[in-house]
Amino acid sequence: MALEECGPEQVFQRVDVEPSGDAFNAIELQGETNRPHNPMVNAGAITVTALLHARHARPAFGHLLERFSALAGRPLQMDRAVYESERATGHRNRAIAHLLLNFGMVHEEVEAALDLYFKQCSILVTCRDLTMMSATLSNMGCHPITGKAALGMSCVKDVLSVMFTCGMYDYSGQWAYRVGIPAKSGVAGGVVAVVNRQLGIGTYSPRLDRFGNSVRGVEVCSELARRLGLHVFDCLNVGSSFLETVL
Repeated sequence: MALEECGPEQVFQRVDVEPSGDAFNAIELQGETNRPHNPMVNAGAITVTALLHARHARPAFGHLLERFSALAGRPLQMDRAVYESERATGHRNRAIAHLLLNFGMVHEEVEAALDLYFKQCSILVTCRDLTMMSATLSNMGCHPITGKAALGMSCVKDVLSVMFTCGMYDYSGQWAYRVGIPAKSGVAGGVVAVVNRQLGIGTYSPRLDRFGNSVRGVEVCSELARRLGLHVFDCLNVGSSFLETVL
């Protein structure tokens, strides 16, 4: 969304695309540029959310919810109790936001932008929603059932590239080696994985490993990649015709 609405140049002035080597919630920025390492860790996600808040102000959450709903293919809503809990206890994210403010990576309305971040972290989805969002990314931004364009094609390419290198926190290198497809995990226990132009995968299991990734989600995706030859460099990954034959 930020790439489409703010432009790549403005986004990359504030967020890099390099693996961090640190925990997902590290209070740490790049040494030379003071940017977050990538948009897949908390510091980068807060920065991107602040960009969208600066653009849309008070209506920002309604706009985000509408865009997320287009990705899922159905109307989504926020869990008020989760949001209130995040807002009351998110002191580490608040520290990250003020560190970003100190270096000019976010605008002055940092508390309002952080509130938007807490709200978008509290959007309710099912495992099927995760799968449809992933399938939409796989289908170059067009929802495969509704047929509606949810994201621009050029932005999808950029997002999938960063997911491939940074989406699984400090396990991203092992993930690229073992599974070999763009993916993003969340500390709620969800994983989305995207086989470009072929399929989307969504898993949910809340027990996490030391990196913050779903233990079972990682294993399910690893096994699917092994059985179906989904790894981007696997000689069996020759396109959707192969998967249609197998399935």
